[in-house]
Amino acid sequence: MTELAIKKDEAPMSLADRWNKLKKDVPSLRARDAAETLEVSEAQLVAARCGEDVKRLAGPWGSLIEELPSLGPVMALTRNDTVVHEKTGVFGNISIHGAMGLVLNDDIDLRILLNNWASGYALEEVTAHGLRKSLQFFDTSGTAVHKIYLVENSDHEAYRTLVQKYLDSDQSRVQMVTVPSAPAPDADDSEIDTDLLRKQWLALRDVHDFMVLLKKLNVGRLQAMRLIGEDMAYQVTSDSFQNGLEIAAETGLPIMIFVGSPGVIQIHSGTVQTLKQVGPWFNVLDEGFNLHLRTDQIASAWVVRKPTKDGIITSLEIFDSENQQMALMFGVRKEGERERADWRALIETFDWVK
Repeated sequence: MTELAIKKDEAPMSLADRWNKLKKDVPSLRARDAAETLEVSEAQLVAARCGEDVKRLAGPWGSLIEELPSLGPVMALTRNDTVVHEKTGVFGNISIHGAMGLVLNDDIDLRILLNNWASGYALEEVTAHGLRKSLQFFDTSGTAVHKIYLVENSDHEAYRTLVQKYLDSDQSRVQMVTVPSAPAPDADDSEIDTDLLRKQWLALRDVHDFMVLLKKLNVGRLQAMRLIGEDMAYQVTSDSFQNGLEIAAETGLPIMIFVGSPGVIQIHSGTVQTLKQVGPWFNVLDEGFNLHLRTDQIASAWVVRKPTKDGIITSLEIFDSENQQMALMFGVRKEGERERADWRALIETFDWVK
């Protein structure tokens, strides 16, 4: 594993200076985009400000997560390269089991992969809208896995106490990161036992067993969709996700939207109302839920059916040009309930790609 720090020919302070200059030149530039411009990871950019408006935190991250309810209402943000998912609510109903974590409150609904949480920071940044406090966590490559922002009714004293409790003795301005590994390529289609794939797909009893099936058979997610047969998965036009959001907003249909980072899957369950296109971004701008989707990055969209003990469950899944999953959409349902008829009717409106 190769380790990288800040460029060898520059002192750590100079990165903070370059970032401050860049903010003056482009005040609206977000940290993720600034890191790309400065050719460092976002975690390195944050670490370069330790001792100013940033404090490095230490784990264990599972224990820290269990204390997040003390903050009261917060905004939880999870994103990947093409989708940003923001939910405002209270952390609660938290369970940590080794490297896995669950947050199952009504508004904050997360699946957590703690093995991919490598570093964390507390930030107190002066913005055009005042002082903004947050907790930000990154994987070994310095990519953000989850961010938590204080909002108007957050408990600032609890935040101070939490930061002090998990403060790292190391407050250096250098964050070591690893070179991100490229996703492993799929096996050749000829190596996949499609009969076994179909047999085990049709034998599924829980949607959560789908990833286990893919791993067991060494088949990629998108590859499995191509090979399974059109009764279980078929491609639809790339505007289907946006169309699905628009129909859900028009009809009041409650939906679930999943977005994942390397360390968190964040879920919205409920209706969507306020939709707006801004440049390449298609946005949901509701109270308590914001979604920002780069529609120009959608390379393919798929309708996927999975058998369960409650009947067939249908998802709409979108992928980028690297075959990386961007987001998923389902109809809202509770465990033990059959899939909603109005969600299935919405799915039937999408145009197939032959």
